[in-house]
Amino acid sequence: MAPIYLDYAATTPCDPAVIARMSAFLGEEGAFANPSSAHGPGQVAAQAVARARAQVAALINAEPEGLVWTSGATEANNLALLGALRLARARGRGGQVVTGATEHPSVLAACAQLEREGVKVTRLFPDAGGVIAPEAVAAALRDDTALVSLMHVNNETGAVQDVAAMTALAHAAGALMHVDAVQAAGRLPIDVTDWGVDLLSLSAHKLYGPKGVGVLYRRARPLLRLAPLVHGGGQEQGLRSGTLATHQIVGMGEACALAAARLPEEAARLYALKTRLREGLLALGAVQLNGPEQGAPHILNLAFGCVHGEALAEDIGAQLAVSAGSACSAVSGKPSPVLRAMGVPDALAHASLRFSLGRGSTERDVDAAVEIVSRAVHRLRACSPLWRDFQAGASLRALYAGDRDHGLV
Repeated sequence: MAPIYLDYAATTPCDPAVIARMSAFLGEEGAFANPSSAHGPGQVAAQAVARARAQVAALINAEPEGLVWTSGATEANNLALLGALRLARARGRGGQVVTGATEHPSVLAACAQLEREGVKVTRLFPDAGGVIAPEAVAAALRDDTALVSLMHVNNETGAVQDVAAMTALAHAAGALMHVDAVQAAGRLPIDVTDWGVDLLSLSAHKLYGPKGVGVLYRRARPLLRLAPLVHGGGQEQGLRSGTLATHQIVGMGEACALAAARLPEEAARLYALKTRLREGLLALGAVQLNGPEQGAPHILNLAFGCVHGEALAEDIGAQLAVSAGSACSAVSGKPSPVLRAMGVPDALAHASLRFSLGRGSTERDVDAAVEIVSRAVHRLRACSPLWRDFQAGASLRALYAGDRDHGLV
C-alpha cells in the first residue's frame, strides 16, 4: 500500500488537464515548433506561450508583459536578487539588501553571493510564530538599501508575511520589493498590483504544474530593468535567453488557470483539514506548534517532544510521506535553519515534521495520519526518560532548556 502523501509543499502531481494540455505540444502531430520561429507552426507555438503568459498573469493580477519564464523559482529568485543588485551597483547604487533568516535556500544563497560581491546583507529574525514584524523591516532600512526580499508564505511553517506593509516601507526608503510567492500561489490570493511589489517568483510544480518551469514577475510600468544571468539569443526581452519550452510553459499556464478558479473553495477545504490534523496531533501532549495558529491553509509544522526525531521519521516513513523540514534543504541532515531562527531548540527541531495538504488530501487521510503518528510517538515515548519527566510535571521549556532554548512555551 502506497504511503499517504502529505508533502504537497515539496511538490504536487500534475493535474490531468495540465498533462493533456502539455501533450498537445510534444509530438509530431502537435504544436512542437520553436515559438521564436517566424513561420506558421512557430507562431502557433508563440500564441500558446502568450496565452499561458496571460493565464499566469491573471492569477497574480499582473500585466502579462511583466512575466519572464524561468526554469523554476530558484532561478527566478536568483534573477531577482542578482539581476537587481548587479544593475544597481553598475549604476553606483545598491549597498544593502534586507531579507529574512527564514527565506528559501535559493534566496539565502543568492544573498551570500551578493555578500561576496561586496553587498551588505541584513537578515531579519522572526518572532516565535515565524512572522517578521514590519517594524523590524523599517529599522533595517538604510539610505543605500536597494532591495527587500521576503517570502509571502514560509515553506516550512506556513507563516504569512504582511507583504503590502513591507512593500510600502521598502518604497518609502527608495528600495525595490521582491517576494517569493511559491507557497502562496493557489492557496492565498496574490495581487502584485494592489501590493505594489516590484518582483515576485512562482514555480509551476508547487501548484499542480510541471517541474522545470517558473516565472519571475517584474514590474512592467514603469519597466524594471535587471541584469540578465543567462546570455544568448535574447529571448524574454533579453533577460532569459534560450529556446522556450512550450510544453512546460503551457502546462504552467493551465495550472495557474485551474488554481485561480478553485482558490476560494480549496483554501477553505485545506484550512478545515489542517485544523483537524493539528487538533488530532496536539492531543498527544508535549507537541509544539512551529508557526502561527492560522498561517497558510496547507502547511502544518509540529515538534514532537520526548522522542528522537530520526527514530520517529523512520517509524512512520513507510506509511506517511511527510517532510522533516524543507525538501529543498533536507539533504544537509542539520536542524532546520528556519526553526532555529524561530528559537526552536535543536533537539525539538530534529523531532519536527512538516505536514502539507493538497487537492488529493481527505479527512480519511488526515485521520489515518493522526493514527500513524500517534502510534509511533506512543511507542517511542514508552522508553523515553524525557516523557517520564514530562508526565511528572516538567514543561517542554524545562526539558529542553539546555539545548538552545530561545523562548519555548
